[in-house]
Amino acid sequence: MPAKTRDFSYLLHVDLDQFQVAVERQRDPSLHEKVVIVGGNGDPTEPRKVVTCASYEARALGVHAGMPLRSAHRKAPDAVWLPTDHKTYDDWSARVMSTLRAIAPAVEIWGWDEAFAGCEDDPVQLASQVRAAIADSTGLSCAVGISDNKQRAKMATGFAKQSIERVFVLDEHNWLPLMGDRPCIDLWSVGPRISRRLAALGVHRVHDLIATDREDLVAAFGTHQGNWLYVLARGWGDRSIVVEPEAAKSHSKVETFPHDLVEPAEMRRELSRLTAELREQVVAEGREVFRVAVTVRTASFWTRTKSRKLPEPTTDLAVLEPAVLALLEKFELDRPVRLLGPRFDLVPLD
Repeated sequence: MPAKTRDFSYLLHVDLDQFQVAVERQRDPSLHEKVVIVGGNGDPTEPRKVVTCASYEARALGVHAGMPLRSAHRKAPDAVWLPTDHKTYDDWSARVMSTLRAIAPAVEIWGWDEAFAGCEDDPVQLASQVRAAIADSTGLSCAVGISDNKQRAKMATGFAKQSIERVFVLDEHNWLPLMGDRPCIDLWSVGPRISRRLAALGVHRVHDLIATDREDLVAAFGTHQGNWLYVLARGWGDRSIVVEPEAAKSHSKVETFPHDLVEPAEMRRELSRLTAELREQVVAEGREVFRVAVTVRTASFWTRTKSRKLPEPTTDLAVLEPAVLALLEKFELDRPVRLLGPRFDLVPLD
């Protein structure tokens, strides 16, 4: 089933402040104003785990999402460390998004802590209503960026977080005054690698990128990326909201283990556990599995996936688990395994 979209005159980007930390502070008010870091199992010495969310107090010490827990511990050894509680964050996010849907004409969810909303008139008033409603229903705060497209609305949120009102409009009138002299990396989706490649071409700021011919960008970055940079520099972008998302074609559940798996019995045990957890997700969605796959990554980062089609669609664990374990036997596992997990390809919805 393809996604259904709708264009709007105004798009709002709603971004919840330090979401996971804020949820934990709602559960335990004593955490307010403390250095709080959420990630992994809550053990800062745990290898191969990263920070999921850092409080603003932790960010002031140099901790950020995606940083290895051990690195974060060196920067903030006295922080409060909490495990990532997926179920709780799912529940709180659902409450937020339900509140947002009750107010906005259309909502497109982008994760636990952010979403786009569309409207046709008075987006500032809608943004104020959204902030008040979310705070009233959950106690959580958010910032709202407003523009006529997703890309510019997303960047407007950065300005909103720095404003007292926590709402900011970034449009064609203030785009160049605010963004022209900023480095290209400040553009949404321009990361360090693209920024370095632009710098090698003498393109350092947004003004420089605007002054670069489209043909030169395409020659340097390819058709897709080159045209995207041309559009992005001018503050243009996608005006649509996905009002009915496309049904997932597959689900997977891979895990990077704190310590490499060496024994085959241990690999089978972990794969069986992940298979059972993934099967519960599929059953909850009312879907069926027609193909199973297994992904393995060894300690040397050699990564492979093997798959097989099932005789008929099913959600029977007595069928799924043996099929998944049989795939594991097809790998020549002569090295320790650091990542392992199943994938289920799902029968398409009518």
